[in-house]
Amino acid sequence: MIFGFLKPPPLSPRLARLRETVLLNSLTPLELKIVDGLMHERRYLAGEIIFDEGEEGQALYLITSGHVQINRNINGMPEIITELSPGAFFGDLALLDNSPRTAQARAWDDCELAVFFRADFMSLMETDAVIGYKISLALARHIGARLRERMSIDSPHVEVL
Repeated sequence: MIFGFLKPPPLSPRLARLRETVLLNSLTPLELKIVDGLMHERRYLAGEIIFDEGEEGQALYLITSGHVQINRNINGMPEIITELSPGAFFGDLALLDNSPRTAQARAWDDCELAVFFRADFMSLMETDAVIGYKISLALARHIGARLRERMSIDSPHVEVL
C-alpha cells in the first residue's frame, strides 16, 4: 500500500480494552492515549472491597479484567444489585460530584480496574474540551439510559419534565 504510513499504529491491548467501553468508544486513538495517561491502574483480589456504601465518591472505575459485584444494604440486609464484567464501568456519578456512594463495590474475582479520578477529569475538561465533551456526553447518555430503565421497572406512570 502506497499510503500505509498514514495508517495509525495499532492500539495497545490496554487501549483496545478501554476503547471497548461505552464511555470511551467515541475517542480517537490519540484522545484515548491522553485519557489513558490520566487513569490509574488498580488490582483487587477476589472479595476485596473497592469502595463502601456511604464513602465519598472520588473516581469512576472501568473494568479491564475480572468481575465486580455491586451490593447495597436494603432494610439492613446486603443485596446484590448487579455483577459487572470487563468493559463495564461504575461509580460514574463521582465524576460529577462527591456525594456519598449509594452502594458497595467488591471484586468478585481477581480484577484489574482503570481508575479515573474526578480531579483528573476536571483538569481534562479545562485543558481539552473536545475530549471532556465526548466523555461527558457518553456519561450523560449512560445515566439517562439507566434512569429510563429504572423508571420503567419501578414506576411506569412517572413523567419526567
